[in-house]
Amino acid sequence: MLICLTASHKNAGFDMLERLSASSEHAAPRLLDGHPAVQGAVVVATCNRFEAYLDLDTPEGDSPVDAVHDAVRAVGEVAGLEADELRTTFGFVHGNAVAGHLFSVASGLESVVVGEGEIAGQVRRSLERARHDGTTTPELERLFQRASQTSRRVKNRTGIGAEGRSLVRLALDLAESRITDWSAVRVLLVGTGRYAGASLAALRDRGVADVAVYSPTGRGPKFAASHGIEAVSSGDYATAAAGADLIVTCTTVEHHVVDRELLELGRTELAVAAGPVPVALLPGRGSTDPAVPADAATADAPRQLVIDLGLPRNVATDVVEVAGVELLDLETIKIHAPLEEFGATDAARELVDRAARNFGRVGEELDLAPAVVALRRHVFDVLDGEIERARSRGDDDGRTEAALRHMAGVLLHTPMVRSREYARAGEQQAWLEGLEAIFGIRADAEAAASADSGELGARITDTERDAI
Repeated sequence: MLICLTASHKNAGFDMLERLSASSEHAAPRLLDGHPAVQGAVVVATCNRFEAYLDLDTPEGDSPVDAVHDAVRAVGEVAGLEADELRTTFGFVHGNAVAGHLFSVASGLESVVVGEGEIAGQVRRSLERARHDGTTTPELERLFQRASQTSRRVKNRTGIGAEGRSLVRLALDLAESRITDWSAVRVLLVGTGRYAGASLAALRDRGVADVAVYSPTGRGPKFAASHGIEAVSSGDYATAAAGADLIVTCTTVEHHVVDRELLELGRTELAVAAGPVPVALLPGRGSTDPAVPADAATADAPRQLVIDLGLPRNVATDVVEVAGVELLDLETIKIHAPLEEFGATDAARELVDRAARNFGRVGEELDLAPAVVALRRHVFDVLDGEIERARSRGDDDGRTEAALRHMAGVLLHTPMVRSREYARAGEQQAWLEGLEAIFGIRADAEAAASADSGELGARITDTERDAI
């Protein structure tokens, strides 16, 4: 059974999402330890979303509630949050609805900016991380691979992503009121993570030419070389930050990379480098001379805009205490998210719904796989016995064997077709009961193992496979 626990900008506060995101790398392994029914876990954590996708092995008729409660408790322990608080916040999706939810998420339909382009890559990387941690299962693999396929289909067939919509571009749209000439703006990009490339592309689209990058993890020179921009060293970071008109932070480190102290230090270094200046105009200083207006330093201070795209927060809120600095963070960006374009969104949701239904139908057919294998084994065991008896009577020309194999394929055709029909109608149990009543066959673990190993594939000829 597939389960999804979801917290997003729609039902959780920014502080909770920040805590969940900061601990997301450790969540999946801990989820597997939380309850024996949890066979697999994939965690999707973005700037506005934390979701845990679980594959539960629960006997038919058993309730998954205990496993879900233990999963919530495990997430809380990793993130340092109370389980009761998470339990009242998390949304809960189960069964076939999980596919529809993830497909919508991967296609950008559940994002702050509907149709944002970054989310598909984040979903893909979540699966890759789970593979690395060894927390996936075949069903979770199937789910996430179909999600990536669906997101590509939505992007290619609808207009929902035609404008390259993203949080980055929305943030820059909001900055338009502060910036009149993008070509004259000096930009410092802090971070080389998930939004760095998108940020640089969006800035260049607006005509920005003066961009430098600083990475707190040391990846700045490599990013700069591959994108044709300047890298800032640690020793020059404060000065570069203070001298930028626009700072865009998009790093995944779990500490602040821009704060009041950094900007004031940088402004002081710039002032010293420029030569003697009145004490009243040094950053962070005020004049004691009544003839100098109290806000003189503020009036002459450079105007700076800081855009924080990080989660956890990259920028300390005290930067707004520095004269001339404005902060645009994810909470503010979320407030200004545009309304959906209904035509494109409706078309995208139709594609998502269709893909989710197909995922469910295939899953239902897979549920019958052990029984189908058991039926085939029964038929081909009988077939092999009859062929051996024919050979013992001297039938060596192969005609009897060919006829028997053809007949076996024809006889299996109708049960196979009916198995798919019953699965798609949700009537798998009726098919299983009929199989047991007529042939005395019950699916078992051995049959399932044979299905996985392809044991029967070697026993079915091309003629028989066509008939089946």
